[in-house]
Amino acid sequence: MTIDVAAPPLARPGRRGGLRRAASVLHRHAGLRLALLLAAPMAWLVLAYLGSLAVLLLSAFWTVDDFTSDVVRTWNTANFTTVLTEPVYRAIALRTLGIAAAVTVIDAVVAFPMAFYMARIARPRTRKLLVVAVLTPLWASYLVKAYAWRVILGQGGVLDWLGAPLGLSSPGYGTAAVVVVLAYLWLPYMILPVYAGLENLPANLLDASADLGASAGRTFRSVVLPQVLPSVFAGSVFTFSLSLGDYIAVRIVGGKTQMLGTAIADNVTLDLPLAAALSCVPVVMIVGYLLAVRRTGALDSL
Repeated sequence: MTIDVAAPPLARPGRRGGLRRAASVLHRHAGLRLALLLAAPMAWLVLAYLGSLAVLLLSAFWTVDDFTSDVVRTWNTANFTTVLTEPVYRAIALRTLGIAAAVTVIDAVVAFPMAFYMARIARPRTRKLLVVAVLTPLWASYLVKAYAWRVILGQGGVLDWLGAPLGLSSPGYGTAAVVVVLAYLWLPYMILPVYAGLENLPANLLDASADLGASAGRTFRSVVLPQVLPSVFAGSVFTFSLSLGDYIAVRIVGGKTQMLGTAIADNVTLDLPLAAALSCVPVVMIVGYLLAVRRTGALDSL
């Protein structure tokens, strides 16, 4: 006697054909599904970010009524002429650029040995603890950290107390204090990219350099630095751009030091179009810096 056993539902030819057709339709419309997924974030990017930059650039061409202080939507380039020709604004822009560059260099010098120890020397358990230690300051309030440094750098502060036996004193508030505080605030943003670059550095390159008799300095210059330099530039994008736009730390520890951020904040309520024109200066600096580091592959490391 013969017993017919029915095929399971998934094994039936009709069901298989339906699954194939469904998969084909989904594959053909993959681009549409991707577009639908990206529509909301792209709309937010265009409207909230690029749109605000467009409004900023547009308002920089307006003027302010000297009598009523109201914004007059009259097209002119007087604000840009003021920003480019006034010595005070040129000095502020150069000072801001110098502070941002100094912060970036200090963070790179400090971050490299720390990241190298974390990535190549520390044990796995210790490495995790060090990563947490690097990230922990980012969880604290910006204002708390800045005001803590104000206490440290002020007269009678921690630095004065530590330096008193040696006849040293705190530098006080000013440009040096701004560089120190900003370098501390943005240091984790430099450590993490450099750590990632060093962690991905092939160990056989270091072994080959040692086998060929290269010294530690030669290995660093010829093997480690070229491989990790894009990661250093990637971290510098954060430290440089964040320093250019900062104005709170300058208010807290800068004393009479003026940066672009403070100049913009001072003019927002008095002359909004001039503040908008000043805001274009760090934007141009950041875009120029991004174009410069793009050739190093730094943007691929972000």
